[in-house]
Amino acid sequence: MEIHQLRYFAAIMDEGTFTAAAQRLHVSQSGISTQVAKLEAELGQQLLDRSGRQIRLTPAGEAVLPLAKNALATLEAIQHTAAEFGNAVRGRIRLGMIMGCSIPPFLDAVADLGRTHPGIELSLHEDHSDELQTRVLSSSLDLALIGYAGDVAPGLEVSVVLDEPITTLVPVGHPLDRAELRLADLRGHKILCLSPGTGIRSAYEDSCRRIGLDPRVDIDVSSPATLLHLAERGAGVAVLSSSSTQGTGLRSIPLADAATHARLGLIARRGQHFPAVQLLRTKLLSALRPE
Repeated sequence: MEIHQLRYFAAIMDEGTFTAAAQRLHVSQSGISTQVAKLEAELGQQLLDRSGRQIRLTPAGEAVLPLAKNALATLEAIQHTAAEFGNAVRGRIRLGMIMGCSIPPFLDAVADLGRTHPGIELSLHEDHSDELQTRVLSSSLDLALIGYAGDVAPGLEVSVVLDEPITTLVPVGHPLDRAELRLADLRGHKILCLSPGTGIRSAYEDSCRRIGLDPRVDIDVSSPATLLHLAERGAGVAVLSSSSTQGTGLRSIPLADAATHARLGLIARRGQHFPAVQLLRTKLLSALRPE
């Protein structure tokens, strides 16, 4: 049994397909398929049910998967611990970030790590916030920058870097161009918001439900910049966080009864303290929460 065979097996279940796992690990799909088949042959048990359109675990696979992930986590811990005795921090970090992330301090910190610590191998993965939480919990990611409202999933620790109310954005002279709005005022207008699973969308939907309104969205996109461009062109009323409104020609109008805030946070598995991961976490928090 080879450690890379366990890594391939775990990656297939994390990503859902052989193709996605191969892309994440930068190996060929046929290579992953061959190695997992060898693992199954050595164990004398079929781990994956390949008969349907979706890959599923067999009963043996369900029993083996958590053991495989524990073995991979132990190997990674050994590598990180050994790196502490070297002259430089080394290791591999898998960093997740929200879809359409264009936050300059975040990107600056990521770029700086590559220049200052060449011994650290960093990979970036974009996804929706809900999926990023799942991937950090499953150990397929080490850290992730997410948008959320409420609490993060149990087993995660979060460092909040932004906590602010949602607001509306409209062109100057729009019928809703007022000093203040309430969520009910948006009825009769097309509403633009970020995709489900983002912190802003969750904050908007939760705020609507708290006062008995249907949280309707007519157009959703993954990028705040796209949302702003659509609002500038009169496609509808944009719902975003306060900080997303800077540098536009739109009018930012507070929503007086939006009770739930949108949050931006850096998440990790609880109790994780590998040197390379901790180094990046410190750098990101310093960049995102300047004094």
